[in-house]
Amino acid sequence: MKTAEDILNEKDRSIISIQQNATVYDALKLMVKKNIGAIVVKDNDDIVGIYTERDLMKDTVKKKIDVQKAIIKDYMISTLYSAPYDEPIYLLLDKILGKRIRHIFVEKEGKYVGILSAGDVTKACLNERTKEMESVSWDYYENWRWKPTRK
Repeated sequence: MKTAEDILNEKDRSIISIQQNATVYDALKLMVKKNIGAIVVKDNDDIVGIYTERDLMKDTVKKKIDVQKAIIKDYMISTLYSAPYDEPIYLLLDKILGKRIRHIFVEKEGKYVGILSAGDVTKACLNERTKEMESVSWDYYENWRWKPTRK
């Protein structure tokens, strides 16, 4: 069964981050440049939060922030969800759906080694399910005949 680490190995493993004292605008510029929907927020080397496209929409509409002046640490999400690197992909999907989150950190030996989006995990699950379906023996189905039982 595929794991979180397998997904990380298939994609760019780097964690794109910005320091917590940067502006929201700086974070958005980096997100656009890297074509990502979420950015990790750090306090020096420690991961302290995440900021996403959805956060920008909510903050802009509800809080009417000025992205040029707003500091990212004041708007980041500091509750981070993680899964062990050897977590099977279907359990990862359960966590993402159950917690209604779009990003999950992958943890190995007490450190975050990557981040996966809901799309990454869903794609891996669908690919795995496709392989499982393709491996089903078609001989069984082609030769199967329904036989009514008689009383």
